Amino acid sequence: QVQLVESGGGLVQAGGSLRLSCAASGRTFSSYAMGWFRQAPGKGREFVAKITFNGVGTNYAGSVKGRFTISRDNAKNTVYLQMSSLKPEDTAVYYCAKYPTQFATFATPDSWGQGTQVTVSS
Repeated sequence: QVQLVESGGGLVQAGGSLRLSCAASGRTFSSYAMGWFRQAPGKGREFVAKITFNGVGTNYAGSVKGRFTISRDNAKNTVYLQMSSLKPEDTAVYYCAKYPTQFATFATPDSWGQGTQVTVSS
């Protein structure tokens, strides 16, 4: 079972930037698509972004497209989420997730990190 550990969350002013990291254990990281989700207070968990096993393909939620960038470094077993032009509505716990397939097409994650808090002040 892969373990995922997020870092990089914190408090930032609206318009600012943060970069989240997710370090994965195991030797099969490069075989699977990865994603980021978030959960705001009182709301359900929602999809933010995903990236294919080789980093070539990415997909974003409409609410973050153009502001967030997902990337990965397979040599470091790490996936990143660069967040720019942050808004107060981006405040949430952000979760890293592993998909059971290379491309995550019509797939749901099978492993989750513990989450990292991102708070955007107005």
